[in-house]
Amino acid sequence: MTEDFYCENVLSGNIDVDVVHETENVLAYRHTRPYWETHIVVIPKRHISSLLTMDPADDELLVEIFAVIRAVAAKVVEESGSARVLSNLGNYQESKHLHFHVNSGRQIRPDNPS
Repeated sequence: MTEDFYCENVLSGNIDVDVVHETENVLAYRHTRPYWETHIVVIPKRHISSLLTMDPADDELLVEIFAVIRAVAAKVVEESGSARVLSNLGNYQESKHLHFHVNSGRQIRPDNPS
């Protein structure tokens, strides 16, 4: 996998994604290789490596990201009855771009998401 799948492929337009929610600064779309029956990824539209690299200047963006996560998760709960919100850090984070997974249902791929 690339160092930053989201900048190199999604945000650059190199691959098409099924957008479920979008704001000026945040994109939520159906995962291109889902791990769960419902699997949505939420990313900032500008590069931020990780939740751990954010600084106070990013506070407004973080609030916007969580507003999108809340909207997406509410829709997933409405449709399926439950949802998980997950973000990986450090060695668990395969793609070095801040992202959150909103998922529900049974796992359809056994390996861990990045």
